[in-house]
Amino acid sequence: MRLICVGECMVELSPEGPDLLRRGFAGDTFNTAWHARRALGSDWQVGYLSAVGTDPVSTEMLGFMTRAGIDTAYVARHPKCGPGLYMITLKDGERSFTYWRDASAARTLANDPARLDAALSGAQTVFLSGITLAILCPDARDRLFAALERARAAGTWVAFDPNIRPRLWISTDEMRAVVMRFGAIADLCLPSFEDEAGVFGDADLAATAARYREAGAGELVVKNGGGAMLAVASDGAALPFDPGTPDRPVDTTGAGDSFNAGYLAARLQGQGIEAALRAGHALARRVIGHRGALTPEGAEA
Repeated sequence: MRLICVGECMVELSPEGPDLLRRGFAGDTFNTAWHARRALGSDWQVGYLSAVGTDPVSTEMLGFMTRAGIDTAYVARHPKCGPGLYMITLKDGERSFTYWRDASAARTLANDPARLDAALSGAQTVFLSGITLAILCPDARDRLFAALERARAAGTWVAFDPNIRPRLWISTDEMRAVVMRFGAIADLCLPSFEDEAGVFGDADLAATAARYREAGAGELVVKNGGGAMLAVASDGAALPFDPGTPDRPVDTTGAGDSFNAGYLAARLQGQGIEAALRAGHALARRVIGHRGALTPEGAEA
């Protein structure tokens, strides 16, 4: 069985001390792939669909993925572009980011329709995010959308985290339209309420869930920054989930990504929605107790 995550892995610079930065490799869908690989059994293959450069750092990045047990067969090597880079700034455990990604090779990940079909063929689940879509040009988004539709027709389950980052988009109207277009074909949709409320004006978690359900999404989990969440089963049954008092974070980088991994892994291994919610929350709790997007045993390149 195979899970394919689609997106961009970047060079991560995270604070290690007052004047020290640690280098790692991370990115929203890659973080989910990394954590999912650890949460899934040996009968699962986890692959990554992306593009990197031919430079030494890109080669190190591929080595890091391989050592993590992630299949890189569909990570293309671009002859002129390289990996993007971001730096984390922390204040009271909450993170902000500075990015350098305009020339990222990952922007070309959907340039070849045949390669997309080959990567998605036979996958039980494909996972992507709004950031995946934001870095692609409109034609590439169309190619990816068409590939996902073909994969769904063949039985693949599409999981989508809107992961809304307005700074990555040309306009708010484009962002809303693209996010809802892909949300409409999601068999599992994993939005974050704070992001959704800021862009779509949702009054509460139920409003976020209803908007995606009305568009055509199946199963839903509306995340809420460690607070009470709302899941909706594919049959429309609402399942509120309150994880209790949130932990004080060391670094919230990758919290939602790790939740996605824990939830996905539980569901893919046959667990029910409530058990998957607990698994996702437990994994996210561990991640926010450390600096960087990945837990220490795999955070160093």
